[in-house]
Amino acid sequence: MDKKQARMKRALKLRSQIKKLGATRLSIHKTSRHIYAQIISGDGTTTLASASTNQADLRSIVNGSNNIAAAALVGKSVAEKALAVGVTDVAFDRSGFKYHGCVKALADAAREAGLKF
Repeated sequence: MDKKQARMKRALKLRSQIKKLGATRLSIHKTSRHIYAQIISGDGTTTLASASTNQADLRSIVNGSNNIAAAALVGKSVAEKALAVGVTDVAFDRSGFKYHGCVKALADAAREAGLKF
């Protein structure tokens, strides 16, 4: 099993647990250049809010697009958009990525901005 298959296996396991709960989830994805975050409804059909380092408003603020400072800005932005829609409680779907570095920074910033998970 290579690195990507192991990550996808972890992601599938976590998503199946979240699906049983029926909770609204904060799903993230990161690449070597960008980090993305979405608030997805409990049934999994609707994206309620999203933010990424690829958006024009965040791209102008961030120098390097895949670093801890950029991830914190994305976390704050997606939390503000979620609160504007009326979502306060979410389940954190890290998509199999380790809770370390950019993923941790995004989660901490979202918590500080008002999301509960």
